Amino acid sequence: SPHHCNNQIPEIAGTVLFPFFLAINISEAVRASIGWVEPGLGPLFTLRENYYPGDIRFDPFGLKPQGAAEFDNMQTKELNNGRLAMLAAAGMCAQEQVNGQGILENLGF
Repeated sequence: SPHHCNNQIPEIAGTVLFPFFLAINISEAVRASIGWVEPGLGPLFTLRENYYPGDIRFDPFGLKPQGAAEFDNMQTKELNNGRLAMLAAAGMCAQEQVNGQGILENLGF
């Protein structure tokens, strides 16, 4: 098929996909347990008192700003960079749909 991006996930072996999705599932479960009150211990969809959205206490390199205003600023920058990256990825997929060539093929690789 000329559209490579549409075929990549089915081509990956299940022995690779299963651990990948399991790691995603575990990390999401840990994140949810850090931020949210367990069902039955309070109203549904209630954040913990000591939780600030986006702060999952994972900062191995010590890059997290200490103040709330600096943390908000960093969070906004990360969201904007993520949005820009999603637009770039969508552009690459759209380009591939238009001419049937992958991004590296269009760049001459």
